[in-house]
Amino acid sequence: MTTYHFIGIKGTGMSALAQILYDSGETVQGSDIEKRIFTQEALEEKNIDIYPFSEKNIKEGLTVIAGNAFSDDHIEIKAAKELGLPFYRYHDFLGEWLKQYTSIAVTGAHGKTSTTGLLAHVLNEAFPISYLIGDGTGKGHVDSKYFVFEACEYRRHFLRYQPDYAIMTNIDFDHPDYFSSVNDVFDAFQSMADNVKKGIIACGDDEQLQRIQAKVPVVYYGFSSTNDFQAQNVKETDHGTTFDVFVRNTFYDSFTIPMYGDHNVLNALAIIAMCHYENLSVQDIKKLSTFRGVKRRFTEKKLASQIIIDDYAHHPREITATIDSARKKYPNKQVVAVFQPHTFTRTKTFLREFADSLSLADRVYLCDIFGSAREDSGQLTIDSLQELIAGSEILELEHTEVLKQFQDSVIIFMGAGDIQKFQEAYEDKIAK
Repeated sequence: MTTYHFIGIKGTGMSALAQILYDSGETVQGSDIEKRIFTQEALEEKNIDIYPFSEKNIKEGLTVIAGNAFSDDHIEIKAAKELGLPFYRYHDFLGEWLKQYTSIAVTGAHGKTSTTGLLAHVLNEAFPISYLIGDGTGKGHVDSKYFVFEACEYRRHFLRYQPDYAIMTNIDFDHPDYFSSVNDVFDAFQSMADNVKKGIIACGDDEQLQRIQAKVPVVYYGFSSTNDFQAQNVKETDHGTTFDVFVRNTFYDSFTIPMYGDHNVLNALAIIAMCHYENLSVQDIKKLSTFRGVKRRFTEKKLASQIIIDDYAHHPREITATIDSARKKYPNKQVVAVFQPHTFTRTKTFLREFADSLSLADRVYLCDIFGSAREDSGQLTIDSLQELIAGSEILELEHTEVLKQFQDSVIIFMGAGDIQKFQEAYEDKIAK
């Protein structure tokens, strides 16, 4: 029996996949950098061994799975190939593994992780399932009926999958280091649609998704009356959002979700449409109301009189949605945005859009750009963004105490880099 060795096991997708294999009865280990990363907690709870990178980790009897961030000249990848061990890239192995199940891919420029988590929650309440969520959460089950997984469009990796179903939340221009335009992104999603075997659940309010041509049935959801599944009578309450669902203009039922914002209603509609298509009962679908969220997606805590929110938002559209959620949940509080741009290419491409979306907050603090090792910073600095946002300030890691002045406010730490270190520094200052 083989042991699966994960090169880069602390990556969010890799960590989740390692957990799935472990839960399915496989022997699992991995290697990574020694810096502590939030994903390793779940691995440690399962007693999955994590080693520092070394060619000595690579031995006979292993099946090696490498994260996409590591090039072929990585010491462990070279050692694995020299030994002739079975070797897979993450997306290649996942594409093979999911063939055992009724698979549901969740994809889109925005909302993948939250939607995957929501679908996994609802189905897991009704069946034994396996799921892989992009926040590092994974669960396997030997008797899984469904395999729910997040499918990322970056570098067209999702084309390695041939899912039974796909949920498509939206198409938008992102990853400008790889995609050349929104049309290039659309072409990738069209190719993904061609791989789907049974059906597609797509947001009909998204103009790009309306253009998708599919060989399988497409069920559309959204706020417009032209959709197969439509949300009406949306209302915010103290406990979340309620809305009515109409299926092809006929009232179906009312639902409640413990989140705020139109984007969360759309995510829930996608789940309702998918579950309806698979003949789940309304009672099972209503388990939406008990969802507790996913990591780093509007994750809240109370700190003295402040509400502290940690969110992965790193694209202008995501920032707008996150601020909108905060406004709807806390309509009487000031909203302070603390934002760390992720990659120089994305920051340069969307500089004006970042400024517009961040300006929706009452106050804005900016952290230095979190760059990628694969890109050149050029002349761009965080000052370039600050100049476009009236009243914005640069937040230094050593001086986060300036946020103390915003009593009875909502402070949102946003970014896909290491923005958490600013939040942690601030919380340490408050504790002292």
